[in-house]
Amino acid sequence: MSQLAAQIAAVEEAMPYGVTGSVEAVGGLTIEASDLALPVGSLCRIGDKRVLAEVIGFQRDRTLLMVMDSTGGVSRGDRVENVAATASVGCSEQMLGRVLDGFGRPIDGKGPLPLASPRSLECSPVACLDRTHIDTPITTSIRCIDSLLTCGLGQRMSIFSGPGVGKSMLMGQIAKHTSADVSVVALVGERGREVNEFLQKNLGESGLRRCVVIVSTGDQAPLLRVRAAKVACAVSEFFREQGKHVLLLIDSLTRLAQAQRQIGLAAREPPATKGFPPSVFALLPQILERAGRTANGSVTGFYTVLVEGDDFNEPIADAVKGISDGHLWLSRALANRGHFPAVDVLQSISRVRSDVTSAEQLRHARRVVSLLASYQEIEDLVNIGAYVAGNSPDMDLAVQARQRIVQFLQQDFAAPTTFAQAQQQLRDLHTAIEAMDRGIRTAAGKKGK
Repeated sequence: MSQLAAQIAAVEEAMPYGVTGSVEAVGGLTIEASDLALPVGSLCRIGDKRVLAEVIGFQRDRTLLMVMDSTGGVSRGDRVENVAATASVGCSEQMLGRVLDGFGRPIDGKGPLPLASPRSLECSPVACLDRTHIDTPITTSIRCIDSLLTCGLGQRMSIFSGPGVGKSMLMGQIAKHTSADVSVVALVGERGREVNEFLQKNLGESGLRRCVVIVSTGDQAPLLRVRAAKVACAVSEFFREQGKHVLLLIDSLTRLAQAQRQIGLAAREPPATKGFPPSVFALLPQILERAGRTANGSVTGFYTVLVEGDDFNEPIADAVKGISDGHLWLSRALANRGHFPAVDVLQSISRVRSDVTSAEQLRHARRVVSLLASYQEIEDLVNIGAYVAGNSPDMDLAVQARQRIVQFLQQDFAAPTTFAQAQQQLRDLHTAIEAMDRGIRTAAGKKGK
């Protein structure tokens, strides 16, 4: 896009006339201004310190704003002037391989991005009748996912995990080796120490080359954390419109919800479910529904959810489960055994698996999951040595095949698998299980005679 066209688009996004007001009160990160007739979402500049703030609501005759950084230096009577009527980000192909902040500005020291057409952060999700059927699998390079919990282009998958269970490693592996054309990663509320670690160790130079990373660390203002997630959605939608298949990873929805809770409470919303105001549960579907497949391309979403005390049913996790098209549960017990990836297959589900896999793969996957479930029923008996073989061929098979299945579910971090390899290895596992089953039933028949 030419610089002139980009500048014209920027002017069209701005307010058509100047609107000013003055600071009346400050409380925490919230500023009350008078005589400021601006819509919610408008970006403003305050005083000589040029503090940036966003309109978040109204209270009687005053406009409520929340600052993007700190209220330090803001005084009563300071002038408040509008900067833009709507939040937007300039999108271009040159974003690939770059690390951006919540405004879409580079923070990687590689120089500025060229001017690009602004794209609104508040775009509506794809209309339900404009979505195409999900019938094509997407490769994640994780064997247990691609074989047993197969995902499709345009699907929305949530990843539930407690702290320290291997979530970042899993995300980096998927973003680096996915079959999608472009990966967009949003690190929302992440620890500052872990950003470089994710970029260098988990993603790597080769992974970053085909990826756009948006970062808003936990020490930044709540508005920037929410904005970073919306920027990631807007960038993903831009590449989808270019005809590409995009993988969108947001880490994490929990920290996004916590940021929106701060904004909602500052806007005088009443706390509803366990301290979360209604705007939190309105934001979650707005973010998740922006993924999907269209006639041009697709955005496949993977969203992490940090569960407090490994509670699968806390409010945010419960809300996300009801919106997403499946979920992966990362088990602390598996992680403590050095099992990577720590995906608990029995607690996980992909709701489009049957639409993106062959009948043969689906049959093999169901067989493996069934044996895992059977073993779980008798695991305590096996561990204490109380299980007696020979009473049930199905249970005997679950015990005998257990070690082989566990080996299949484990994977070295440095050894990604292709989708074809995952299918073949599942086929080989099923063949070995069938051989074990025949041996057990043959032995049982001889014993019966």
